[in-house]
Amino acid sequence: MLNMLFAASTEKENFVDVVIPTWGWPMLLVVVAGALMIDLLIFHRKAHVIEIREAAIESAVWIGLGLAFTGVIAWMFSGQGEGTSSAVEYLSGYLIEKSLSVDNVFVWAMIFAHFKVPREYQHRTLFWGIFGALVLRFVFIIVGVAVITRFQFLLLVFGIFLIYTGVKIFTSGDDEGDPSEMRTMKLFRRFVPSVDHYDGQKLFTRVNGHRMATPLLAVLVVIEVSDVIFAVDSVPAVLAVSREQFIVFASNAFAILGLRALYFLLADMRERFVYMPHTISLLLIYVGIKMSIAIWYHIPVPISLGIIITVLTVGIVASIAKDRSKKA
Repeated sequence: MLNMLFAASTEKENFVDVVIPTWGWPMLLVVVAGALMIDLLIFHRKAHVIEIREAAIESAVWIGLGLAFTGVIAWMFSGQGEGTSSAVEYLSGYLIEKSLSVDNVFVWAMIFAHFKVPREYQHRTLFWGIFGALVLRFVFIIVGVAVITRFQFLLLVFGIFLIYTGVKIFTSGDDEGDPSEMRTMKLFRRFVPSVDHYDGQKLFTRVNGHRMATPLLAVLVVIEVSDVIFAVDSVPAVLAVSREQFIVFASNAFAILGLRALYFLLADMRERFVYMPHTISLLLIYVGIKMSIAIWYHIPVPISLGIIITVLTVGIVASIAKDRSKKA
């Protein structure tokens, strides 16, 4: 038993084992960076309030791009006989990350409301938040895969943690608390010279010749800290369906890229998705169970994909039905 837990992992044999082409990582990074730049420099060059129609169109584009990359994954590894399996792992990871990221949207809404951030400045702040999230996820994924591959017992540790988190959300809800009371914010206010007023979309401004942080920098710090907290859940969850760093990062990146548009679409609709916290908790519990028993039994990724889609569908449909019954 101890040898199974502490030996180098052989559990990776249950997932795709592919050779990434030399152009694979550069292609992925260029696509992600290019998408960010096009969004920032072309579609959102000027600060403006993003209405629901614009957010819906952008969300559809981002989701379409994420789903389309499934075909790219399948094509990349078809020559190695792992095209379909790789695509299933990518799609499973994408759906897990996308569903768990819905909580980010509602936390962002709370943060912006607390700091009274004008709506026209929120997109630029989220741009830098997303950029930081991508960098953090890249580091977490590279380290996470390497560690889990070396030490199998961590599968059990992460699995139990995910189950605990899921049960906690299911039984006590998802109360995020007051952002201004975070230890990070207390340290920020103590050590970073700041002003109380906004200066457009600037993170810093000058007052009497001195460089001072605007409230937007404080908001960005809180957003980045909250993403680190969410990554502790989401990265191990995606690692439950894939061990290939390229596939895991790609699924995370494309899910995260569309979060800004999703925020402007869903931020004011939290009360309509009454069962989403329960849906997220059930996903975490399932993924935790899958990861905990992986040392002894591997649940095939296609089955996991079916369970993920079923849980998401039931949660969304139940929420819509509940919302309509209230209005009837």
